[in-house]
Amino acid sequence: MMARPPAKELTERELEVMHVFWGKGDLTAAEARDALATVSRDLAYTTVATQIKILVEKGFLVATNDDRPFRYRADRTYEDVSRRLLGDLLDRVFRGSREQLLVRLMEQETLSPEERARLTEILRETEP
Repeated sequence: MMARPPAKELTERELEVMHVFWGKGDLTAAEARDALATVSRDLAYTTVATQIKILVEKGFLVATNDDRPFRYRADRTYEDVSRRLLGDLLDRVFRGSREQLLVRLMEQETLSPEERARLTEILRETEP
């Protein structure tokens, strides 16, 4: 039986790890583990190190030095990854309908005055 090729997108745990790198910059696996423990989960060092190895293989993180302890940084930006994930969600769940996506978002919770003002500003900027 052949091994399954690695997924191109992120699992929930991998995304948690990426948020740490996007927020903090270059980190060792131990620093990433400590940062994760303060913002979301207290995971074992080996678990975080394994997630980092997978993220390097997938092209989301890159090593920034050649000696131990290895330091890593995000190789793909939050903007790029979030745009791709949202595009995938739009295609798979809403069959490409931005209107349906917006309707579901608005059903979840009413907009604050600040969010409404920002949305109005975005709509004005994108008008033809």
